[in-house]
Amino acid sequence: MGNPSQKLKFGVWYDFRNPAQWKRPNDRVYREILDQIVWADKAGFDNVWLSEHHFLEDGYSPSVLPIAAAIAGLTKDIRIGISVALIPFYNPVRFAEDAATVDIISGGRFEFGGGAAYRVDEFDGFNIPIKERHGRTTEAFEIMRRLWEGETLDFEGKYFRFKGIKLGPGPIQQPRPPMWGGGFARVALRRAARLADGYIGIGPMKPAYQMYREALSEAGKPVEKARLAGGHFWMIASADPEKSWEEAADHVIYQLNCYADWAEQAGMPADFREKVVPKPRDRSELKKLGILNVVDVSTAIEMIRAYAAEVPLTHYYSWTVPPGLPPSWIQPHLELFASKVIPAFR
Repeated sequence: MGNPSQKLKFGVWYDFRNPAQWKRPNDRVYREILDQIVWADKAGFDNVWLSEHHFLEDGYSPSVLPIAAAIAGLTKDIRIGISVALIPFYNPVRFAEDAATVDIISGGRFEFGGGAAYRVDEFDGFNIPIKERHGRTTEAFEIMRRLWEGETLDFEGKYFRFKGIKLGPGPIQQPRPPMWGGGFARVALRRAARLADGYIGIGPMKPAYQMYREALSEAGKPVEKARLAGGHFWMIASADPEKSWEEAADHVIYQLNCYADWAEQAGMPADFREKVVPKPRDRSELKKLGILNVVDVSTAIEMIRAYAAEVPLTHYYSWTVPPGLPPSWIQPHLELFASKVIPAFR
């Protein structure tokens, strides 16, 4: 499990979705999740991770930095990470400024995670050719890194050109906030190795980690110091696993089907989709996949230990609130996780 002297860090992960079939007022959804994050800060969770997508009827959070700023003002210790920002859709200088502001408000608790995006509708909506996604993301990573490190930047790239700019004010953290690279393509792993401090993924991590190791070696960076974040898609500790599984199942089927449809529209290979973004048609198929882990405390501990033994994991997280369920549903499960599961790794 990573560096034996380093304790595994645990996080909660939110997307603020509000699907039509379980619709509630958006302000209530946001308020209840923010209240839960305040609780998680006090309960011993190390990180909160925020996800981003755009132009979706279910309100999948499109504006992660305002949410991060709200969390920064409400919490004291929990680190605030993005998993992941969809970088092709941003001006990297504006993103760097806003993220530096979040770092200041939080007292130095911001963690950047970025990826190249893949949803066809998002590229169409922002009028950006999808073929430019990796080029734009790589240039943006370099620009943001150099600005956060305090450089007066001259940059002449294919997509971005800046001359003589310097952040003011810059972030608190030195030399800059931690940077995570996301994505499953080899180009994304190489970008994470060259320009970031770690790789962030979800689900089966071994194939991506092997490519990441190779990319670190190619970049001349020490493999043993790599930061690696990941986890099971769903890991819910429950006093009554069967009951909790039944309550969550339809909501998780909804989520998985969304991701599977997006991946298919993006032209991802079928074998990749089956492994990483499967598409269950009903509860029986979901059960066979074994992706919705609702288990007792001892099983949760065993499964996390096994997961962290496969790759040198430093940060563990999984989805927190199934889309359409209120945060109050997951609260007793989170309390069980915080009081029984996390202490087993301390």
